[in-house]
Amino acid sequence: MSSPLGGAIGERMPLDAYYADFEQHFWQSADLGFWKLERQQTFQEPGYDSWEAFARGDWGESLRLLEAGRAEMDGYHRKVDRHGFVARRVRVVEEPLSHYLQWELHALRIRSECGGPTRIVRADQVSQFESEAPLPEIYTLGSHVMYQAVYDDQGILESARKFVDPELILHCQKFIQGLYEVGEPLEDWFGDHVAPLPPPCRTSV
Repeated sequence: MSSPLGGAIGERMPLDAYYADFEQHFWQSADLGFWKLERQQTFQEPGYDSWEAFARGDWGESLRLLEAGRAEMDGYHRKVDRHGFVARRVRVVEEPLSHYLQWELHALRIRSECGGPTRIVRADQVSQFESEAPLPEIYTLGSHVMYQAVYDDQGILESARKFVDPELILHCQKFIQGLYEVGEPLEDWFGDHVAPLPPPCRTSV
């Protein structure tokens, strides 16, 4: 079995145009909600204060900054709720965890506690869909638009692809939802797989 995109390419968008387009469409997702699939195990997020602290090796400060952002995250998801939908995520994980993913799962745990639920799916649970390539980083916004994040060789977001085919969007939304339904809630998974880990070393971002 192959990628849920089925060979579709979409419209390539530079970051500025993508950010504006996403902001416009995100708040109109009430019919099917927001569904995001995250597959890649390592990214870089320059400009995000907690990630910057993690990247320079200050694990304690990184976690402190995540916690300091809890109120803002809670307010964001309250706004999502007022718009009539939930922002759900599926996070594919490979173990042992990359140090980036160790950090990200701390961030996603706070997001989940604030109303943006995440479910964990093991890499072996999606291997049947990866005969040609890893699953894409895709997210559906209601029934009217979907994006694929495009990263450079360093794992930094460089652009996005936009899809507007209703049948493709519905197919991908159902694909992500299917993974979500077989996944384990992050809150349950975190205690055994993330919480016991020592702080990641500085050279392994």
